[in-house]
Amino acid sequence: MTNTSPPVRGTWTENRPLNDLTWLRVGGPADALFQPADADDLASFLRDADPATQIFPMGVGSNLIVRDGGIRAVVIRMGRGFNHIEIDGTTVTAGVAALDAHVARKAAAEGLDLTFLRTIPGAIGGAVRMNAGCYGAYVADVFVSAKAITRAGELVTLSAQDLNFAYRQTDLPDGWVIIEATFDAPTGDADELNARMVTQIAKRDATQPTKDRSAGSTFRNPAGFSSTGQADDSHELKAWKVIDDAGLRGFSIGGAQMSEMHPNFMINTGDATASELEKLGEEVRKRVFKSTGLTLEWEIMRIGDAVGGK
Repeated sequence: MTNTSPPVRGTWTENRPLNDLTWLRVGGPADALFQPADADDLASFLRDADPATQIFPMGVGSNLIVRDGGIRAVVIRMGRGFNHIEIDGTTVTAGVAALDAHVARKAAAEGLDLTFLRTIPGAIGGAVRMNAGCYGAYVADVFVSAKAITRAGELVTLSAQDLNFAYRQTDLPDGWVIIEATFDAPTGDADELNARMVTQIAKRDATQPTKDRSAGSTFRNPAGFSSTGQADDSHELKAWKVIDDAGLRGFSIGGAQMSEMHPNFMINTGDATASELEKLGEEVRKRVFKSTGLTLEWEIMRIGDAVGGK
């Protein structure tokens, strides 16, 4: 990185620690943090930046471990200029920085059912990128299109086919930044939708460590789908179940712990390092494989360098 900030209208901060921007509160600095003022500001930066510069779009840090050595990249974090929510008929268009919960609530008020988003931590950009879902519903089920800015600074519209939705993943070229997504929501009664969300929140708070520092589910379900929330939902190939069966509920390394309440939630008990959190996850993967033959895949994204750049 140079010592001269690029000609942007948004906020540019060199050597910016990222620990306070992630839910787990760990991680070293980015080479730079760029918070674009608007889409034009972002497009200009991407177009003019050195092609060798690594770009990492970051949401609200709800599903992320930044390693202790930081990340050798420009981290792009979308803010107030990207949190709009617009409703036209059954069409809901949201900026990437709009919180999932806010989109669900605003849609419900208009009699539109995006209630599955209510309990998903994070913002719409991450929800699209990871094909977020719960209660048997996924972003892919309601997705119409997304707008993104390419590494060359061009505005493009992406279809579901372009993103190739799968369980907890999509295909998006490196350096492309999603700025907005459009959904076609099923209709419903506003009061019933709100009541459903109240029930969902109560269930979440009763079963997940929502008051602890966590990053949501640590590992993807080996079953290849989310919990449906229905009475006939099978738990045999759920990540929490295989972790629990391996005797790892509450297992800890340093300040990192698999939650006693929900063993697929990794928590920072107060002073964990990113290294401890990642070591804990890898030890859980090792022990679950030894006991079941199943290889757990990380759902939490891990980026950057260990201390010393290793």
